[in-house]
Amino acid sequence: MNVSIEILSGLERRLTISIDSTKFEDEITSRLEQARANVKLPGFRSGKVPFKEVRRRYGQAVRMEVAGELMQSSFVEAVRQEEVNPAGSPKLDVVKMDPGIDLEFTATFEVYPSIDLAPFDKVTVKRPMAEITDADLEDMIERLRQQHATQEAAERPAAEGDAVKVDFEGLLNGERVESACGEGMAFSLGQGQMIEDFEAGVIGLGAGEKKTFDATFPEDYRAEEMQGKTVQFTVAVLEVNESKLPEVDEDFMQQFGVEGGDLEAFRAEVTSNMQRELNNAIKNQVKQQVMDGLAKVHDFSLPHDLVHREIHSLKEQMMSQFQMPPGQSPNIDLPDALFQDQAEKRVKVGLIVNEIIKAQKMIAEPENVEIRLQEMAAPYGEPEQVINWYRSNPEQMGNIEMAVLEDQVVDRILDGAEIQEVDTNYSDVISGAAIAPEPEDDAKEDTSAAE
Repeated sequence: MNVSIEILSGLERRLTISIDSTKFEDEITSRLEQARANVKLPGFRSGKVPFKEVRRRYGQAVRMEVAGELMQSSFVEAVRQEEVNPAGSPKLDVVKMDPGIDLEFTATFEVYPSIDLAPFDKVTVKRPMAEITDADLEDMIERLRQQHATQEAAERPAAEGDAVKVDFEGLLNGERVESACGEGMAFSLGQGQMIEDFEAGVIGLGAGEKKTFDATFPEDYRAEEMQGKTVQFTVAVLEVNESKLPEVDEDFMQQFGVEGGDLEAFRAEVTSNMQRELNNAIKNQVKQQVMDGLAKVHDFSLPHDLVHREIHSLKEQMMSQFQMPPGQSPNIDLPDALFQDQAEKRVKVGLIVNEIIKAQKMIAEPENVEIRLQEMAAPYGEPEQVINWYRSNPEQMGNIEMAVLEDQVVDRILDGAEIQEVDTNYSDVISGAAIAPEPEDDAKEDTSAAE
């Protein structure tokens, strides 16, 4: 086998590979001899068809089959010989395949880029620093009460925050507008689910009351034919329900795994969960900054095939979010450009992380893998069964080990990165506001000028 390599533009390479004709023809002849034993043709006994006739009928198809197999196996051997690292599947093109001459073909493909790792002190990170205060705890308990609130009939007129059910009819210039009519429509006042004038007309009505009023649709309303139109609504209120918050009693605490109505134990459990959420938020925000920093301080070409595959993966992730009946899929053609930047960044960061792992000979430390397994299994009733399931699944364990390796890479980078600690509070860490970028100077100047 003879191989020559040609450097095309960027990361693209082309191998020209030739295979000795004797090897090629011998394999074709062997395949035809094997086929001859099973060939059945009129006028011949099974297995007795002349070889010349077998070659005439099936020779070209077998030649194509053998050529395809030899091209695939020779390509693998050639990249090993030339010490190149393909970043995707090759495009194989036959140059010569006629009887009696060497089989010659080209393989065009992209290689992985060569990455010169930047010093880790080029990466800058803001690390939020916050503690959970008594006020944070009280806010969380109140939020938990709201999440477990029940709806009860209100013996009073509807007010903001109530859930109401109404029948309504809309008239435009005295004509009924079907899109502005409804029966048994349920919505919550003050949530922006209905246009502002409509909600204002319902507020103050009790169950069983009816009212006629005008309501003007916003200029940017989603239905163009209704934009800016004033409609006369007649609304009949069927129900007015108010939110009833549960007491922080034994029954309420049991929903969070606290038995016996021990208030201090409940507060400690909630605090523990908040601390876990806080720690995870800080860890994820720091990790994201590290990954963003790596992408920023490195510059190299990306293999188009890897980016294309990442775009396809991102598309599938988005499409999976559409809830469709089994066997159906949404008729949506998402353009590649929508995912291009995100795909390029993910591919770039992935290549950098892999280069760091290789350069520093890093492995997923067993103790870190064990910690990750324990953390993942902790929320379940029988964590040991969950851990055993992961251990018995090589693919899942591979994913866990890769996640652990990523965390180790982040820790390694943080050892040398420029870190700015930001004193903040629990709410701002959870919302991401603690490390949100400052407004651009131009935006500040525009604001000052406007003032």
